[in-house]
Amino acid sequence: MITHAMLLLALAAPSAPAVSRDLSVKVDNVLAHLQAFQAIADANGGNRAAGLPGYAASAAYVANQLRAAGYTVQLQPFSFPFYRLLSPAVLEGKKRFAGVSTLEYSGNGDVSAAPQEAGDGCEATDFAEFTAGRVAVVKRGTCTFVVKAGHAVDAGAKALVVVDDKGTFEGTLQSPQPIPVVAVGPAVGEQVAKLKRVRVATRVESEERITHNVIAQTRGTGRVVMAGAHLDSVQAGPGINDNASGSAALLELALRAAKARPGLPLRFAWWGAEELGLLGSFHYVRGLGEEEKKNIKAYLNLDMIASPNPMYGIYDGDDSDKVGYGPGPKGSAKVEKAFEDYFTRKKLPYAGIDFGGRSDYGPFVLAGIASGGLFTGANSDKSEEEARRFGGTAGEPMDRCYHQACDDVRNISEKALKISTAAFVYAVDELSS
Repeated sequence: MITHAMLLLALAAPSAPAVSRDLSVKVDNVLAHLQAFQAIADANGGNRAAGLPGYAASAAYVANQLRAAGYTVQLQPFSFPFYRLLSPAVLEGKKRFAGVSTLEYSGNGDVSAAPQEAGDGCEATDFAEFTAGRVAVVKRGTCTFVVKAGHAVDAGAKALVVVDDKGTFEGTLQSPQPIPVVAVGPAVGEQVAKLKRVRVATRVESEERITHNVIAQTRGTGRVVMAGAHLDSVQAGPGINDNASGSAALLELALRAAKARPGLPLRFAWWGAEELGLLGSFHYVRGLGEEEKKNIKAYLNLDMIASPNPMYGIYDGDDSDKVGYGPGPKGSAKVEKAFEDYFTRKKLPYAGIDFGGRSDYGPFVLAGIASGGLFTGANSDKSEEEARRFGGTAGEPMDRCYHQACDDVRNISEKALKISTAAFVYAVDELSS
């Protein structure tokens, strides 16, 4: 576990001399980083997902840029459950069935055996009469899929078929499983249960892998102002808006800060495996002691700041909107105000958004650390009111390419990127003064 003392040693200040208090950045430089992230994805199977070469190359790009600016960089390792579907599942008896999906974190295998029903699989007693070596067939029921899989494995099942009475579905087993697990609708499930023998085949990669957060800090004394953005994409695409946009703005500010003189030390973090459940930021925060948490004055998060049909969202630190989960920890209102001051001074529209825990501010909020940040919209449709306030097209997603292959360098609003980056720099400057 990393202690605060170890962290400070690892995050030695940049060697370049401080020459200016000015933290302003050029959006053209941010765009250049986006092009670099796109090139990395293009060279690595079209994505920058955690556990795959595109993420490792993205982390190396950020680290090399930081080192060239004079930072000592920490690559903070952590393990996570990696999963990748290599080909569609096969379920067949006398014929191959259609409408079969592989549950996330299913095991890899090719099994032929007699099927046997086991209720909904939610209790060990559902498998009391189960014959080891068979394929378990269970109803979807109310418990989690990982509970069903655990009981099936304990009973000696070689594979598991989960039947939903509403049709084929997608789902997750939360962690790697040792047997193939597939999902089907009611018609297929009924036929499978009547067969004397069934074949279940899955082709996946499902294992524990190591990835890294990238962390660097400027020189200075006093409480730390921290800013972060997740560096990974989903496996489906290059993740340029989600979230190379935030990572690029963060990187350019860090490069600028290496030559500037912020009043308080600035700590920058590029998180790994956010798309798998905020894993990198949770790992980092869990490693902090109580004094280390208190030493962080505020955490600012950037996630999707260049959506092509944007709104301008500022996390509602004081809960003035009275929506959702309530206010952030003490100090979050000040973070929110720093962002609001920028938009107000520039006469730009903005809206409060709830701390819903869907990005890397989540672990900081749970740890009682003042937090805030920016967000320009994901796959939700823009309302008529939002279109009046922010421009763009009502009835269409704010990011039509969310988590898709088309989230590339053509899928950003340069205007939104420029506004978001400038607001972020202003807020960091205000909070670190």
